[in-house]
Amino acid sequence: LFEGAKALLPAQHVLLLYGPYRRHGRHTSQSNAQFDSDLRAHNPEWGLRDLEAVSEVAGRAGFALAEVVDMPANNFSLVFKRREG
Repeated sequence: LFEGAKALLPAQHVLLLYGPYRRHGRHTSQSNAQFDSDLRAHNPEWGLRDLEAVSEVAGRAGFALAEVVDMPANNFSLVFKRREG
């Protein structure tokens, strides 16, 4: 996702991700923990991602986490800004 966005977005433009994430390796609610378990029961590679791990992958692709916005239903909007270069 980030490599594709890097190819399409000019520097300083943003990429927005929305959904449930773990923070610091922990679920932010019991409902998110259950959702994560349900996803992983279907496929062990699925499930909620750690916000910090997603940010690390984004950084390697040239994006910086500019803002984390708390959203309804224990979700987050993650705003990544494409760096120069």
